[in-house]
Amino acid sequence: MWYLLFAYHLERSAFIKLLVLYAGLFFCAWRIIEHSKFNFWALAGIGVVFRFLFLPAIPNLSQDFYRFLWDGRVLVQGVNPYLFTPEQLQNGASAALSLISLQNIPEQGMLIEGMGSLNASHYSNYPPVNQLCFAFAALFAGKSILGSAVVLRVVLILADIGVLYFGKKLLEKLKLPTKNIFWYFLNPFIIIELTGNLHFEGVMLFFLVWSLYLLHKGKWFWAAVVLGISVSVKLLPLLLLPLFFKWFVNNKQCKSTLSKIEGSTALRVTKLGVFYFVTLATVTLTFAPFLSSTFIENFAATISLWFQNFEFNASVYYVIRWIGFQTVGWNIIETVGKILPIVVVLILLALTFIRPLDSTRDIRNTRTQHLITGMLLGVSAYFLLSTTVHPWYIATPLVLSVFTNYKFPIIWSAVVFLSYSAYGANGFDENLWLVAVEYLIVIAFAVTEILAQRGDRKGNFRVVTD
Repeated sequence: MWYLLFAYHLERSAFIKLLVLYAGLFFCAWRIIEHSKFNFWALAGIGVVFRFLFLPAIPNLSQDFYRFLWDGRVLVQGVNPYLFTPEQLQNGASAALSLISLQNIPEQGMLIEGMGSLNASHYSNYPPVNQLCFAFAALFAGKSILGSAVVLRVVLILADIGVLYFGKKLLEKLKLPTKNIFWYFLNPFIIIELTGNLHFEGVMLFFLVWSLYLLHKGKWFWAAVVLGISVSVKLLPLLLLPLFFKWFVNNKQCKSTLSKIEGSTALRVTKLGVFYFVTLATVTLTFAPFLSSTFIENFAATISLWFQNFEFNASVYYVIRWIGFQTVGWNIIETVGKILPIVVVLILLALTFIRPLDSTRDIRNTRTQHLITGMLLGVSAYFLLSTTVHPWYIATPLVLSVFTNYKFPIIWSAVVFLSYSAYGANGFDENLWLVAVEYLIVIAFAVTEILAQRGDRKGNFRVVTD
């Protein structure tokens, strides 16, 4: 089976083998999703089996899990993992030695070597609920790297099953085909990057999809709590908060009907304010045990690195960087890294007040599907403008696309593995031609779909109010 080859007989530097295996797996997934006659639960069972094939495997495409294990083992020693880098602990920082002995961290040398010098020299940037998962692995298998990896993998498999469960229920409420969720659950990109390589986007997306389902059901208070937990796994959902304004307040195309259903505009604004407060309060509560001035300084410094120091698989940024080299003669990432997040915020605000190009006929579905479409377009713009886009990041636009009429993230999940060409036998060397091919394909599909949605909006869109 190709998944077994991927899990146990593949090195990251073997790019051609990686690409051929992935292309074959993606084609098979497409055939199963679009042309098989299996029922929903049969497909779900296939997805679970594929994930369990990776259960005793060490991730072979990413080193990040070594840092996950390190943070978890430090945390169970009673030490704040945000205060010291692994290198500081290894080198015997005086403050660190008063709190922890490296002798109490099993396999600490292997973990630091495995995560690499770049990761070991920076403070942790993984939010508290994520750290809780790492600590869970340390508690149950803290003396074995493989055992800890198995524990984390079980957590991620359960999270994917949660995405499947709430995704199916939300698709049914939105009157969309339930098979759409399998573009997440059976997608080899998700199985390899999340289950195989232990990236926790899956846990974040479980809470995000659960929150969207609760919101659609009208349980907005608990939706806010669950969204806050999602943020405390990965910070990305924080970007999406402005988009909830329209769901609560600004629905001009069905304003009168919504007023009858949910009360006055003042009441809806109040609900929005409480929603934001509860979300941010939940995030604050999860961070509370770690809060200190040193934590804030270290965490902010680490987050800023992603915008101003790191470069990988970028699109628009690489074009801007090339222009910078041609005009001023050096890499302008430090300047651009400060400007691009502002552009992203402006795009999100524009999406907040402009109805996304998507169509649905039911009033409540209109609100929810437009919210998710706005999220999809917003997070896609964020990644297109980012300086660093690791393959597993695409899991977020992929799962959001399941609940919309846009499918370009599926194409993105198919071509994003071209970025692994950077990891050759002789070290890191990014092939910008392949990066260009990846993004030209994705952008071409996205533009085609946006134009198609625009045509549908002009010709066919209407809201049923009776």
